[in-house]
Amino acid sequence: MLGLGTLAKKIFGTPNDRKVKSVRSVVARINELEAEFSKLSDEGLKQKTAEFQRRAQGGESLDDLLPEAFANCREGARRALGLRAFDVQLKGGIFLHQGNIAEMKTGEGKTLVATFPAYLNALAGKGVHVVTVNDYLAKRDAEWMSKVYGALGLTTGVVYPYQPDAEKKSAYRADITYATNNELGFDYLRDNMKGSIEEMSQRGHFFAIVDEVDSILIDEARTPLIISGPSQDRSDLYQKVDLLIPELVPEHFKLDEKTRNVTFTEEGNEFVERRLSEIGLLPEGQSLYDPESTTLVHHVTQGLRAHKLFTRDQQYIVRDGEVMLIDEFTGRMMRGRRLSDGLHQAIEAKEGVAIQPENVTLASVTFQNYFRLYDKLAGMTGTATTEAEEFLEIYGLGVVEVPTNRPVQRKDEHDAVYRTSREKHAGIIDCIKEANGKGQPILVGTTSIDKSEALSELLKQEGIPHNVLNARQHEQEAQIVADAGKLGAVTIATNMAGRGTDIQLGGNVEMKVMQALAADPSANPDEVRRQIEAEHADEKQKVLDAGGLFVLATERHESRRIDNQLRGRSGRQGDPGRSAFFLSLEDDLMRIFGSERLDKVLSTLGMKEGEAIVHPWVNKSLEKAQAKVEGRNFDIRKQLLKFDDVMNDQRKAIFSQRLEIMQAEDLSEIVQDMRYQVIDDVIDQYMPPRSYPDQWDTHGLHDAVLEKLGLDLPVADWAQEEGVDQEAIRERLCAQSDALMAEKAAGFGPETMRNIEKQILLQTIDAKWREHLLTLEHLRSVVGFRGYAQRDPLSEYKTEGFALFESLLNSLRQDVTQKLSQVRPLSEAEQQAMIQQLMDQQRAAAPAPAPAPAPAPVAAPAAAEPALALAGFDEADPSTWGNPARNDLCPCGSGEKFKHCHGRLA
Repeated sequence: MLGLGTLAKKIFGTPNDRKVKSVRSVVARINELEAEFSKLSDEGLKQKTAEFQRRAQGGESLDDLLPEAFANCREGARRALGLRAFDVQLKGGIFLHQGNIAEMKTGEGKTLVATFPAYLNALAGKGVHVVTVNDYLAKRDAEWMSKVYGALGLTTGVVYPYQPDAEKKSAYRADITYATNNELGFDYLRDNMKGSIEEMSQRGHFFAIVDEVDSILIDEARTPLIISGPSQDRSDLYQKVDLLIPELVPEHFKLDEKTRNVTFTEEGNEFVERRLSEIGLLPEGQSLYDPESTTLVHHVTQGLRAHKLFTRDQQYIVRDGEVMLIDEFTGRMMRGRRLSDGLHQAIEAKEGVAIQPENVTLASVTFQNYFRLYDKLAGMTGTATTEAEEFLEIYGLGVVEVPTNRPVQRKDEHDAVYRTSREKHAGIIDCIKEANGKGQPILVGTTSIDKSEALSELLKQEGIPHNVLNARQHEQEAQIVADAGKLGAVTIATNMAGRGTDIQLGGNVEMKVMQALAADPSANPDEVRRQIEAEHADEKQKVLDAGGLFVLATERHESRRIDNQLRGRSGRQGDPGRSAFFLSLEDDLMRIFGSERLDKVLSTLGMKEGEAIVHPWVNKSLEKAQAKVEGRNFDIRKQLLKFDDVMNDQRKAIFSQRLEIMQAEDLSEIVQDMRYQVIDDVIDQYMPPRSYPDQWDTHGLHDAVLEKLGLDLPVADWAQEEGVDQEAIRERLCAQSDALMAEKAAGFGPETMRNIEKQILLQTIDAKWREHLLTLEHLRSVVGFRGYAQRDPLSEYKTEGFALFESLLNSLRQDVTQKLSQVRPLSEAEQQAMIQQLMDQQRAAAPAPAPAPAPAPVAAPAAAEPALALAGFDEADPSTWGNPARNDLCPCGSGEKFKHCHGRLA
């Protein structure tokens, strides 16, 4: 008797059946148009594309354009590749355009399917990204499908690692761009570290089609992409700065124990500047207030903090030559925790222990959050149904199973379960021998490279020739997979390997033709193809008679999807095939499943050594175990994403702010608002609301105004005037600060001032964001312990993350205001001195007219052009320049200082 659910499915069909039926009318319309488009000339196809672009960009929806665009694309592909898309491929293309995952079996032509939605969406003029799992496939698919797009009048680009910037920008400006998920994510991060719009590569995130979507959006989604700063070893700098700190006297700095902060006084600044010049850390003619001195000032400040705010055996201890922090609440050592931003290194210098360099996270993003940037996302794979819930919940992607063009004829055998792995391997070898004896090609799937090699050794002992697929070499991988369908071939592959290239029975014709032409370039391509196709047809028939491809899996994976991927390699396009899984109670999943109970069952059945149990119940039990493991992994990924979402909201806010700053012509209003907010903050701090004048800290206010606004004002005198309140003093401070900035703008010139504001804003945002990322990393690593105090770690992380972000914005306002108040145009005398210095350097660097080198002028710096003294120096090759000082002339011969030319900081 049929259950109600089964009965309903028989009458109404499954939800998937209804989705597939819903696009029948659209496919029928495309087929009706085929005759009309086949009559067009090659130029006519391109003219149709231009017409569609006008209509799309004029407001007509892409859904309305779909039948005509798909018909045009089908005709373009038929002419360019000799491939006419089947109806099921058109259906797959429609589902992709709708923003779904199209689950299509191996060999159904997913690469061609992607051209339809890519072409249609490219008509909008915003760019389409086709995402692949490796660089080889990105280049291969781009080269192959560019013939289709070219025939239709569209451009194709491919993005790959270490690509020249100009080429990369051009690739992203193309109508359709092929790239790997890694490169897209890294380019997104790199773009948001650039200093101007012109330097950015990507042009937005409109529509992406992700090939092998399960691999990219699920398997690789656990690992974030991280761009780290260079781990510079500055031990020498920390040590030199540390020697200077004990020379400071109380008049040189102000210590605020309440806020645990320490700042230099004006007297202290002068002393530090003089001493840094004397010990050679501050170049001659350079002030502590110059932008080039930022890093040095930071190190000196951190050295001061290390000496005045951190006490040994109180905030930290030294054990085994390592500085270990102490938790102020528990008094326990916090092993592995380090203070950020160079402070830990400053303490290590103070204590005379080894100074450890630190890698700084400059930017990071997870694939989950990167791909959710796209206005529309779609994906293709042979296996997605088992993860349909995750795709829908995380990415809003539905999964549609697209029927195969021909019915699947593969025979899927029940799992064979052995008691020990030794018995299992013996069974596998016997099975391979039997299939190989009749010439049946065999693909053996393993779960790791180690197990592949172990099985390879067993096959060698039996004298069975075979290939082991090396997943590290993509080109070799494609070749081995292409040969895996040949008569008598035995191929061992890890589950993750062999994607992107079909296993065709009898071997891959295209690959054979390419190899033959490469071996004999003078041969006639048509003749070579005819000969190879004739040989292939004969071999294919022999393979078909032997039963088609046999997929033999040596273990069940945690995920049913990975098992289905392997099984799907056999039985492509209606070919016969066979699949079998060999398991043992010693396999990882079987141990998780509970092999003890199964072991008792097998013993009770009186199984002899070497026998296997084969029963549908075993399959059902294993599927349930796999479903549990999949659910657990989904929960872990979901929890990770919840934590990353906190950072992602902040990342988007920072990146959009950077973009606005780069796009803006005039930032004077933004920096003015920041300055006014800083004024509000200092007034609230030193002249609290509803307080009396005798409660005001006018000395503190005077010092804060001097430090943050660069204004030495008689604040104490103002406070004694009759009727003066906080608002009056605020207005005076705003007016004085506006006057100072107007004076600076007049000195620099309006255009230069706007550029200075933009650069200071961007540099400060980047520095603060890097520091913030490190703090969030540290918070994330310790917040889990809050669970022991019955507090939700995620809620704690959200609350503290938000507070840290607010703190970032506050300190950003203060830093920008402070830097702008300190920047000043050079006086005429300083400008003349700088010009003279440049001239002297140029004279020193110029070649002497006499054969013997002329002595350098006395006024020239001692090392004006150190790279010239190097053997093998080449002006055009930076690797031969040695290590030029930042104030030296650039070795490239431009006449500019190194720091303004090739040594310019990004």
